[in-house]
Amino acid sequence: MKDSNSIRINILISIVVIVGVIFIAELFNLQVVNGAEYREQSENRLVREVKITAPRGDIYDRYGKVIATSETSYSVNLYYTKIEKIELNKGLLRLVNILEKNGDSYNNNFPIDFATMTFKKSDEAAKAWKKANKIDENATVEEVIEFYKKKYEIENEDITEVEKIMVMRYEIASKGYSSFKSVTLAKDVSETSMLEIEEQIVNLPGVAIITTPERKYVAENIASHIIGYVGKISSSELEKRKSLGYTQNDMIGKSGIESSLEEFLKGTDGIARIEMDSKGRVTSKEETAESSMGSSVVLTIDLDLQTKAEEVLEKHVKEIQAKGYKGAKAGSLVVVDVDTSEVLALASYPNYNPQEFTNGISNSEYQKYFLDESKPMFNRAIQGTYSPGSTFKMITAIAAIEAGVIGVHESILANGVHEQGHRPACWIWNDYRQTHGYVNAQKALQVSCNYFFYEMGYRMGIDTLAKYARLFGLGEKTGVELLGEASGLVASRDYLNKLNERDGKKRQWMIADTLSASIGQSYNSFTPLQMAYYIATLANGGIKNDLTILKSVILSNGEEVPTEVIDSIVDPKIGKTESKAADLGISAETKQVVFEGMRSVTGESGGTAYSVFKSFPIEVAGKTGTATASTGEAHAWFVGFAPYHDPQIAVVCVIEHGGHGSYTAPPVKEVMAEYFGYNTEDITEDLKIRSLDEFLVND
Repeated sequence: MKDSNSIRINILISIVVIVGVIFIAELFNLQVVNGAEYREQSENRLVREVKITAPRGDIYDRYGKVIATSETSYSVNLYYTKIEKIELNKGLLRLVNILEKNGDSYNNNFPIDFATMTFKKSDEAAKAWKKANKIDENATVEEVIEFYKKKYEIENEDITEVEKIMVMRYEIASKGYSSFKSVTLAKDVSETSMLEIEEQIVNLPGVAIITTPERKYVAENIASHIIGYVGKISSSELEKRKSLGYTQNDMIGKSGIESSLEEFLKGTDGIARIEMDSKGRVTSKEETAESSMGSSVVLTIDLDLQTKAEEVLEKHVKEIQAKGYKGAKAGSLVVVDVDTSEVLALASYPNYNPQEFTNGISNSEYQKYFLDESKPMFNRAIQGTYSPGSTFKMITAIAAIEAGVIGVHESILANGVHEQGHRPACWIWNDYRQTHGYVNAQKALQVSCNYFFYEMGYRMGIDTLAKYARLFGLGEKTGVELLGEASGLVASRDYLNKLNERDGKKRQWMIADTLSASIGQSYNSFTPLQMAYYIATLANGGIKNDLTILKSVILSNGEEVPTEVIDSIVDPKIGKTESKAADLGISAETKQVVFEGMRSVTGESGGTAYSVFKSFPIEVAGKTGTATASTGEAHAWFVGFAPYHDPQIAVVCVIEHGGHGSYTAPPVKEVMAEYFGYNTEDITEDLKIRSLDEFLVND
């Protein structure tokens, strides 16, 4: 037994010795015999990790039509490599030739225009640039070119070749690059160029094709104020989002849905491993961490209806302007579903093309969008606030009847001039020295009798009137899932007190203020979306729903994000704190008289929009309004719903400085025709404004 154990031990010792000898021999072989070869291979190989940018989630309309998506984009990047400058120049020239042959552009920030042999900058700016780059400030264009030829070791004599190399070298020097940080030389190159570059990669030292998703706005200008745009993340945005994995090269939503739903739309980036040899030639490329597309967002809007709304809004703004109302340059048109308070269309004119912001906006585009007095970036539907004028009168009628200051069918004698306050006169008195005689609420809405509503305001007082305005959602944000929504203002003692605190004054609320507020003037100022929300709630019989423009958010795996999760992200951004859903408790009798008044506006002779809707196959309830702006010109309103007996949509249109409320009825009619599926060519034939006077019936 003892001998047996000794044998085992001796065998084990022998095995250990043999393994040790083999290991030492192999180590000697690696370090001594082949050490130089392996060191050379290690030094000649450089591995880099590149971020794979995930595509943003798609944005759809309520029927699944794509509004915004992501398309594959190729950029040409360059890494630093240990090669002679002459070889670098040759590679860059080859690269530019490929791009130009296929019609692709590349970054050109060199300050000289070679075609004209002049500086792109002004004389003073050119001198400052030369001084900053240690060049004689009096140097000519030719001398500057010679300076850079020498600096960049460009041996070419052909001036076109010199330009190509110089432009590339200047870009590299300006942006900086290293073995691990590349510089982008060209963006959004064609697939043809991409394939050719890949084929010739051995002759293009340091060049790597980077595949990135680029935002594509399929509808171009349509729904631009809703969708918003993306742009490169700013330093302040990055500071807030570093912990969420954002980097300085990321794109981020800047406005609209792109911004309010950024957390859902942004995907999860991946990582690719690129290996290059010492001459900068790519030897292998491998994805080590997959990217994941962002969540898809489905909106409540109908893209076809949105398109129609924007088209007719622009058409009628220009038509009114051409007829002499020079200030009519902008407006908004909003459509809301009566039963759900879903936004079906949200048009603001003028609009803009979000695609122009994707790769950075040019100076000319900046001038066009941000210095234009018509403010095309301004979303008038949610940010523009306007006195509602006579479109507010349904609130006054409801408040008066519900407060018991007048019976549902009770009539009063409408004299031309109201004796209280500042003794305001009705429009019919001002224009014709006539009165409306005996009128009730229904008739007062039809003929827009200011006297009746002055009297109602006087009887009930401002506190009751303001209470009912707020019940219908006026003077506060609707809660739509878009940033920057204005709250608007309800004329009230509270608001006057705030003004006094701000200005250090002691103004008292006067009867004159109440009378003015009762016809939609005074401090009353609301957004078109608030007005559409109010009309939708009215058409729904006083049942107020939570207004929304968001249908759903769907993860990349197909699962729908729970509403409470969406709300937890979006509500703090938009300032929504609670649900607005409520039954306003308006009596059936009050609703009926107000409905009848609105129907007679469009359906009976003498109604302020009768001339527009008299031949329309759908029975419409509406109200026109004209409100004097601070400039002295009048904003034009039309609000309405249809069909009268079974309301489905509420539509609101305002045209800044549009002259008269009747002029905003035609675009509403065209949008209703689109929604209900009528032949728009037949419907719109009688809407051609031959003379604006033919529509002129006072509000």
